[in-house]
Amino acid sequence: MITNLALDPGFGSSIGQGVGAIALYAVVGLLLMVFGFYAIDWTTPGKLSTLVRDGHPNAVIVTSAGLVSMAMIVVVAIYSSAGKLDEGLLSALIFGLVGIVVQVLAVRLLEWVTRLDIGALIQSDRFAPASVVVAAAHVALGLVVAVAIS
Repeated sequence: MITNLALDPGFGSSIGQGVGAIALYAVVGLLLMVFGFYAIDWTTPGKLSTLVRDGHPNAVIVTSAGLVSMAMIVVVAIYSSAGKLDEGLLSALIFGLVGIVVQVLAVRLLEWVTRLDIGALIQSDRFAPASVVVAAAHVALGLVVAVAIS
């Protein structure tokens, strides 16, 4: 017995729009995370990309937390856009950039308040528990910015 599958006339168009939205959000998210990575790199002593590639544990921990934080901000910006693609992309971009600036400034403030030498910390070949504090600051700030968006 053969059964015909009946699809709504606009089904193909809806799928196409959804796939396009996913691609656009992915591009915006990727650009923000790359920019965020380089913002951290530019404001931190040492070449972060080299330190991560070489497996310096503290650099990996801090960088990973920064990327997760950026992803949280982008996700909430997308979610709060209520399905409006243009507003969602613009809010993700704006809030993502604000999040990057806030993270960089807050980590520099944390470095000053705690007297941590983050440059030396991330360049160390040995795990330093203080890197978890810096990573937690990244994640906490990402949560604060993300909740502020919604």
